[in-house]
Amino acid sequence: MNQPPTDPGPGRPSPVEAAPSATPESASGSASTPDAAPDAVDAIVEQWARVRPELDTRAMEVFGRIYRLARAMGERGEKAYARYGIGRGEFDVLATLRRAGEPYTLSPRELSSTLMLTSGGMTGRLDKLERAGLLRRAPDPHDRRGLRVTLTDEGLALVDQAVVAGLDVQKDVLSLLDEQRAAELAELLRVLLAEAEGTAQQPPRAE
Repeated sequence: MNQPPTDPGPGRPSPVEAAPSATPESASGSASTPDAAPDAVDAIVEQWARVRPELDTRAMEVFGRIYRLARAMGERGEKAYARYGIGRGEFDVLATLRRAGEPYTLSPRELSSTLMLTSGGMTGRLDKLERAGLLRRAPDPHDRRGLRVTLTDEGLALVDQAVVAGLDVQKDVLSLLDEQRAAELAELLRVLLAEAEGTAQQPPRAE
């Protein structure tokens, strides 16, 4: 997980003013999102406003909440996957093989590249999943020095259940937003992620 932005973690909360009341439904008829209570990020922003009032902390409000949301959802996801005897790391390996389609086979290098793991980190996950009977490793018939990693029938059945459990956790939280706002949020996050990862398309240069 990426390092948190400046001061995103919980501070000692200070009193903050109550959030404004919910706005009425928009002209388009979509329901407004219920207001959330003031949170730890509000407290942090208020503290900075007192000691450094010249700072523009709007970015802290956004990215502090993104970080805390990712952490909270990660914890919920871990609980969902734990029911199947795996953690998020093991789920990611199984899910990557499942998404590859039949015969659910990839090389360790392909898995490492997709999950941005070192070969050592990937080996540890593969060892654990192979001992559990959820995948198997075999020599690559097209590369004498290579291996192929394949889901077993048990691994396929497990990941198909685990992915539903994880999605249920996510959908339960996202249900607070209507479909339009959820789609708008997804698009805004796409734009920010592309910029942060350096993959944003640059506007054409003027002649």
